[in-house]
Amino acid sequence: MASSNTVLLTDDDPMIIRMYQRKLEHDGFKVNLAFNGEEALAAVKKEKPGIILLDIMMPKMNGIDTLKALKADAGTKDIPVIILTNLGDRPEDVEKAKQLGAAEYIVKANVSLPDLVDKIKNIIAKK
Repeated sequence: MASSNTVLLTDDDPMIIRMYQRKLEHDGFKVNLAFNGEEALAAVKKEKPGIILLDIMMPKMNGIDTLKALKADAGTKDIPVIILTNLGDRPEDVEKAKQLGAAEYIVKANVSLPDLVDKIKNIIAKK
């Protein structure tokens, strides 16, 4: 059973993790952490989150491959995924992520923490 109040935060940058984790917990979310795609897939099997924040550039397994694996699995395909990256927002990257099933594609530098939390709440509310 997915917990809509749980966010799986997947990023390999400890500073980003700490900043997002603090804000999300302050706003009432339970935050589970993963530092690469393999850890994210393992974490989802342990406890299904209400939403996944997924960086693209990570060691071991990148965010696009992780997104493909999540959407290919009947048990996780319905969990909304926000791609949260610093790669930029080239239209072809955004389109690819959306075609693979991402709910949103957000460039970290272009979104404030309060706006990100609002997006998360809106996506969870639509589930």
